[in-house]
Amino acid sequence: MHDETSLVIDRGQYADAKTPWERETWREAALGWARRELAARGLRETGRLGVRLRPWSVLVRIPVEGPVQGIEGVEGLGGLDGPGVATGRTAVWLKANPPAGAFEAPLTAALARLVPQYVLKPLAVDADRGWSLLPHGGELFWQALDRDPADPRAWEEPLRQYATMQRALIPHTKELEQLGVPSARTTALPEVFDQVVQFIHSTAEPAVDPARLRALRPLLLDSCAELAELGIPDSLDHSDLHDGQLFHPAPGHYTFFDWGDAAVSHPFCSFLVPAGRVRERYGPEALPRLRDAYLEPWTGNGRTTAELRRALTLASRLGVIGRAASWNRHFPGASAATRAAGATESAKSLLKLSPDEPLF
Repeated sequence: MHDETSLVIDRGQYADAKTPWERETWREAALGWARRELAARGLRETGRLGVRLRPWSVLVRIPVEGPVQGIEGVEGLGGLDGPGVATGRTAVWLKANPPAGAFEAPLTAALARLVPQYVLKPLAVDADRGWSLLPHGGELFWQALDRDPADPRAWEEPLRQYATMQRALIPHTKELEQLGVPSARTTALPEVFDQVVQFIHSTAEPAVDPARLRALRPLLLDSCAELAELGIPDSLDHSDLHDGQLFHPAPGHYTFFDWGDAAVSHPFCSFLVPAGRVRERYGPEALPRLRDAYLEPWTGNGRTTAELRRALTLASRLGVIGRAASWNRHFPGASAATRAAGATESAKSLLKLSPDEPLF
């Protein structure tokens, strides 16, 4: 086993976060599972582990060496162990989710089966324990953006591909819900809103006056009804699709990952986060072109451009509910400070349901 001196541990701003990593029996079980899965693939651990601890996940970077066929991000390829199988160094990632986010492991495996061209294929998953063992996916999209920071058109193709993936997943939404993916369907968003409000006001010091949040519910009902009337089926909403949540391993190719905030909801809710990042980086004038790039795969089926744009406007604001809900997906035993911080962020998100509040 590793002791603390042989690890690189990153706690970020969460020095007091309670995670299962603190329990030796859990560490032994999780790392033992990962090592057995690596050994079954001819891979061996070669260096110090990098451990990232957050209230909502444990992420362990494991340097490995061995046959790397099918694993992205190879560093310093060596010779060949057999016909067409390269050997070299790379890294794999062990991810552990809390119970409320344990669905990410089986969801990742299901997506690799249903839409393999758009996602990472896990090396292994333990659905019962919410563990995933993932390959390195190549260059992150933000790294590509940093090389050409002045061109917002770089977002167009990944948004088209993401929307195409969402359309392909529409027939599989019930299957995804059966895996434990939260259901936040368009017509059920008011109930999700109520659950989030309950979480916010279960904290010792609610961040927002309850009456201020309750006053938003009639507007929410009207928006959900109008959006449902437009008839775009629910699909998978990533809910946090920023430029650090997709890989860009090759020209024209993008890989979406990190599904711990996902839900089955209106697909257009997904536009909220990338639109915010694009506006922050390039200004509001970049948004219409990227909006149309995202909507391109949704054309047809008798829907007009005006109807699609209206749906996107409604769903982008309703997307704040999914963002708010994700702040309660932390490990059991979270401190009062962690819960309060999550409640504050949830409340800030819900307030954006009002058209009087800036969305970005």
